Amino acid sequence: MPCVADWLNNPFSIVQGIFAQNAPNSDWEKKVTEYFKEKLKENNATNWVPSLNDVPVHYLKPNSLVKFRCMVQDMFDPEFYMGVYETVDPNTNARVLHFGKYRDVAECGPQQEIDLNSSQTVTSERQTFYCVPVPGESAWVKEAYISASQARVSPSTSYTPSRHKRSYEEDEDMDLHPSKQKEQHMGSGGDIHGCVEPKRLETEASAGHHLNSPNCSPPLDLNFPLPGEKGPACLVKVYESWDSFKVNDVLEVYGILSVDPVLSIVNSEERDSSTLDPMECMDTAEEQRVHSPPASLVPRIHVILAQKLQHINPLLPACLNEEESKTFVSNFMSELSPVRAELLGFLTHALLGDGLAAEYLILHLISTVYARRDVLPLGKFAVNLSGCPRNSIFTEHIYRIIQQLVPASYRLQMTIENMNHSRFIPHKDYAANRLVSGVLQLASNTSLVVDETQLEQGQLDTTGVHNVTALGNLITWQKVDYDFSYHQMEFPCNINVLITSEGRSLLPSDCQVHLQPQIIPPNMEEYMNSLLTAVLPSVLNKFRIYLSLLRLLDYSISDEVTKAVEEDFVEMRKNDPESVTADDLHRTLLVARFLSLSAGQTTLSRERWLRAKQLEALRKARLQQQKCVNGNEL
Repeated sequence: MPCVADWLNNPFSIVQGIFAQNAPNSDWEKKVTEYFKEKLKENNATNWVPSLNDVPVHYLKPNSLVKFRCMVQDMFDPEFYMGVYETVDPNTNARVLHFGKYRDVAECGPQQEIDLNSSQTVTSERQTFYCVPVPGESAWVKEAYISASQARVSPSTSYTPSRHKRSYEEDEDMDLHPSKQKEQHMGSGGDIHGCVEPKRLETEASAGHHLNSPNCSPPLDLNFPLPGEKGPACLVKVYESWDSFKVNDVLEVYGILSVDPVLSIVNSEERDSSTLDPMECMDTAEEQRVHSPPASLVPRIHVILAQKLQHINPLLPACLNEEESKTFVSNFMSELSPVRAELLGFLTHALLGDGLAAEYLILHLISTVYARRDVLPLGKFAVNLSGCPRNSIFTEHIYRIIQQLVPASYRLQMTIENMNHSRFIPHKDYAANRLVSGVLQLASNTSLVVDETQLEQGQLDTTGVHNVTALGNLITWQKVDYDFSYHQMEFPCNINVLITSEGRSLLPSDCQVHLQPQIIPPNMEEYMNSLLTAVLPSVLNKFRIYLSLLRLLDYSISDEVTKAVEEDFVEMRKNDPESVTADDLHRTLLVARFLSLSAGQTTLSRERWLRAKQLEALRKARLQQQKCVNGNEL
């Protein structure tokens, strides 16, 4: 496939061709974007592009086309670069026009110099995003993306081993062999010293410390929001429409991979030269280290195409508005009822035979913030599942089951130790000029399972109090106030929170469901493990599609049904004015909304409204019964 090899393995040749035909006209940039957009629309072309999520960096060819599924963790300051520049041969005065877009370093032949005073020079601007893999992404999501990939990659025998090894062990030796690295990685035999200065001017003009050098601070923290996360972090360079992206957005980017060791050499030289001015070094060393890490550790992607993802479920079409996607949706909706029934049965078994709790868990899992009225997030449905056995096996396995159903999730064990010592709230580090991540920096529609059954008696310190407050604010207002030292900045979010507890949770929730086990298995571990092994993979996939798809459906209530609901509520207030409140109406409408969607209905019917009232009556009766048994509020 020579055509694929060209745009996939050597995209610069395509860009160069378009640039040569159209420069200095600025239309060449649009034509590049259009070219790759059309190529990726071809049959399964996106599956041919290697993904940084699946393939280690050292298996990928430098300057090839790659893709990356990621969350924007931080945004750095915009940077200037030479979009178009001219080189001149001092001997012959021959001039050549080059493009600087999609490059970290200027291209410069052995007998050429960059003419910084050329009238042809165009200075442009680009934005750099610090991106990480989607926090808490489920293993089944990763596996499905890997199995769909048709990318052909293999470790290179020439440049790869040295680059991979150096990224962990040999950063401090980089200054000793610049020419050797130049030959290995560049393959052009050019004089590296002749172009260092223009390269510096051409791009970031910033420097970074080596990872494990004895003179420097500890190894670079890749700033993943969740502990134990793996995968690459990337500096994603965006050239168009960067205003449409924001922190915590989930993106899929297609771009040119840059792991040029010259970046590290330039950074090293700048670091050495900066020691001449101790004040300059003190002011910028940490920022340089964070903003220009070794490219072998944090590769750069120069974006040609980027899109926000509606979801990260690989079993669903990426965009549900296209015609092919509409066919997929209508086909799945036609078999929705049996899928719902099977899922309800599966969750009922997981919740020890409690069918009511299983109903509410389905409603919770398809809930999403669909709008905001002033500060009030509409559509959030945080559930407190109380009555859980004080047994980490049960709550751990409930989480494992949720993990198998949703694309991204995290289990937060609410112990005094975790509350006092974990970093929940992202904060701005002004010394390094970066946003230091925290556990609550999560992508939209992540399922957060808070396990309160492990909470022991103890004292919360200042950090613990702040963390619990932040958790409460996330649940109530669907926002996290990031700490910028001199002020707080509000970041809206859309996180599904399920709280498992013995009694009523200390945290707020929209709905408390008290668990009533119908079966007590003699061996909880064995019982919970057997649930997942008993489900066919094809059925499990239907559950996954069901839960992701229903979150994305539109929903409305007709004027006629609205009027009937209002009249019904007035009647309920007459019959029981003390216990029926506006909150009850709001919650019942939410239950009715998700009950309708769970059956594939995008409008509210009278039948669903009555069913919602029935579920709420059963739930409240159960809470009242438990209150009477215990003699206190749950």
